[in-house]
Amino acid sequence: MRPNPWRDCLPGGLPDVALRSWLREPGSLTARCQRHCQQFRVRLLDYGVGRPLADEGLLPSAGRQPGLVREVVLECDGVPVIFAHTTLAGSGRGRLGRWLARLGSRSLGSLLFAFPGFQRGAIEFRRLDRRHPLYRRAAALGEVGHTLWARRSWHGLDGQRVVVTEVFLPAILQLRK
Repeated sequence: MRPNPWRDCLPGGLPDVALRSWLREPGSLTARCQRHCQQFRVRLLDYGVGRPLADEGLLPSAGRQPGLVREVVLECDGVPVIFAHTTLAGSGRGRLGRWLARLGSRSLGSLLFAFPGFQRGAIEFRRLDRRHPLYRRAAALGEVGHTLWARRSWHGLDGQRVVVTEVFLPAILQLRK
């Protein structure tokens, strides 16, 4: 078994203070983005059956069995700032699966932080490079550096869990305070 490259704390001194604030945001990134830009949009990139990524071990006993995968980009004033990847283990049956299927271009955070009953696991952090599939998907959205910071956590409801991974694009640092 390989060690988990995701960490429950950020290394000291990295990343810079502004990015650290975004990574540690305890609430909805959607709500925070909306407060920092004139026009906010969730653009659906992909939704359908897929396999969890090799490092999505937060899904209990899911292994690499097919599940539902949703990918979106959060845009502020037309600029991509966060790439989000969500995986729901299993068939997607149940309330959470139905909700995920109906979201379209709406934010998953609009459900996770508004509907009572959701549980959230601890936030984990990782610096992604070109070897990671989520880095490559996020890099397809625009100019990026050699690495990108990401965070992930699981959210549960009625015995179902989704793993939400958010990859922060360089433009996140340009949002007004």
